[in-house]
Amino acid sequence: MKEKVKIAVFASGSGSNFAALENACREGELNAEIALVMTDKPAAFVVERAKQAAVRVVAVEPKAFPTKKAFEKTVIDILRQAEVEWIVLAGYMRLIGPDLLAAFPSRIVNIHPSLLPSFPGKDAIGQAIAHGVKVTGVTVHLVDEGMDTGPILAQEAVRVVDGNTEMTAQSIHAIEHVIYKETLQKLFVANAIN
Repeated sequence: MKEKVKIAVFASGSGSNFAALENACREGELNAEIALVMTDKPAAFVVERAKQAAVRVVAVEPKAFPTKKAFEKTVIDILRQAEVEWIVLAGYMRLIGPDLLAAFPSRIVNIHPSLLPSFPGKDAIGQAIAHGVKVTGVTVHLVDEGMDTGPILAQEAVRVVDGNTEMTAQSIHAIEHVIYKETLQKLFVANAIN
């Protein structure tokens, strides 16, 4: 691949996956440039992380728009102006709607802290512990109109630390920070060849 792929990282929380991706881009492990961080929560810690990394932050709050369609049109306009090629969800706690999906067909990727199709949606780690499973994991998948239902690109199992959500989450995050950059790199290389 010659040129770096321009990506937008969508995040709603602390931004640990953003930080891992930004580091991978800087270190040359991921042939991408983070054009911007898009957040629906202006007070999220990811904003601070992005500023420290000198990455542009755009906060667009859905409740400021009369409809999801109007919200997504604004987001699409921002992404097009920034010449974004791929959207990378990193703890973005909002379903992607039909207009954004249509604007970036098969170019929106998500990471989820479970072995999908088990435990989709919010609090996947808590769901796994509540169900008493011994193994959960991490899934990287393309985004479709469902909740964590798109085609799976990569998965890795993680042992549940019995009854300990925090330690299980730490193990999951450590795997996420590796599997996401590796999967995205393979995806970008494959798409550059096609």
